[in-house]
Amino acid sequence: MKVLVSAASKHGATAEIAAAIGRRLSAAGYDVTVLEPNEVTHVERFEAFVLGSGVYAGHWLAQGKDLVHLVGRQAEHRPVWLFSSGPLGSPARPDHDAVDVRHLVEEVHARGHELFSGKLDKSVLGFAERAIVAAVRAPDGDFRNWEAIDAWAGDIAGQLVAATV
Repeated sequence: MKVLVSAASKHGATAEIAAAIGRRLSAAGYDVTVLEPNEVTHVERFEAFVLGSGVYAGHWLAQGKDLVHLVGRQAEHRPVWLFSSGPLGSPARPDHDAVDVRHLVEEVHARGHELFSGKLDKSVLGFAERAIVAAVRAPDGDFRNWEAIDAWAGDIAGQLVAATV
């Protein structure tokens, strides 16, 4: 089964999550392609999708949303999972629903959406981003839970097995 894993990532942290998911699915025996959203040209050649985005101000990046729309138009009835990366800190902040993706979940009939904590490296931010981060007092650091990411990817692998039986 050919699986596309793709994530919109502004500074690379969400792309690293996509790569980890891709490695886990590959280890489970799937033919996995990991691409940035703007590199995806032919979604019809894939049989399943794991799509994600970094979350900024409660929203997915445009490239991630555009890819979900493309999959919704051209790859109907194929299994899709969505993930978001964004809350920071321990415990993660914000502690409420950090992203509203209901419309994206509904558009592709996603089998699930998972929200992972993110990473913030203030040294790579531009001036405007640093100002926003300072205003909301976002903590610097890597808060991604790699065990949770691996477990979620393993769950997807299991669901794909069930879908092909």
